[in-house]
Amino acid sequence: MSDQPQDTTHFGFQTVPESEKASRVQGVFNSVASKYDIMNDVMSMGIHRVWKDAMMDWLAPRAGQRLLDVAGGTGDISFRFLKRAGRGHATVLDITEPMLIEGRKRAEAGQMIDSLDWVVGDAMALPFEDNTFDVYTISFGIRNVTRPQEALNEAFRVLRPGGRLMVLEFSQIPNPAMQWAYDRYSFNVIPPMGKLIANDADSYQYLVESIRKFPDQETFLDMLRKAGFENAKYRNLTMGIAALHSGWKI
Repeated sequence: MSDQPQDTTHFGFQTVPESEKASRVQGVFNSVASKYDIMNDVMSMGIHRVWKDAMMDWLAPRAGQRLLDVAGGTGDISFRFLKRAGRGHATVLDITEPMLIEGRKRAEAGQMIDSLDWVVGDAMALPFEDNTFDVYTISFGIRNVTRPQEALNEAFRVLRPGGRLMVLEFSQIPNPAMQWAYDRYSFNVIPPMGKLIANDADSYQYLVESIRKFPDQETFLDMLRKAGFENAKYRNLTMGIAALHSGWKI
């Protein structure tokens, strides 16, 4: 009797069993955790900070809100959220504990210790009750999730009625010539940079490939709607290199 075929997914440009992707992603971020923030600055020439500020501008955090920051890693989004809100609470969830450990080392973490929780968990099976959070964010993380639609479904579940989802992710440039130039930069510069700074070219090769496998803006917008989010919209950042997607649980 033959074994049942396994469901597969992509890990960069590789096809792998779904059961393996999470552990492979953990391996990537375990490897780069200590250099992750530095590499973000170098790879994007600091533009990721502008994108995150644009995210906060659109999100407009309010005092007293409870944030769930999924794939929150070193806490960048949570720190910004709490500073904008003035007071509130942020739960940083990530599948990779070394990323959370790096986040707790940051100076902001000490200043906001009573307003932060750090939780190891899976975006597809959140360890929280229904209707718990006012805001759900995920930044440069959902493309690493094995089944992104399940992560969006979980986001809808844990948000309170009136709660808001916001996703910041690399996306597709509508102009083919500019996309071609961006691809040349991504594939020829970023992995060697990863080797130089983080001593890990392979992880950054995966990260570049994972961007190319992620759905375009309109396709991902449809996924938000499928999860139940209303008034779903997106905004391109830097010509579509990244995009913000927003939706509401009504």
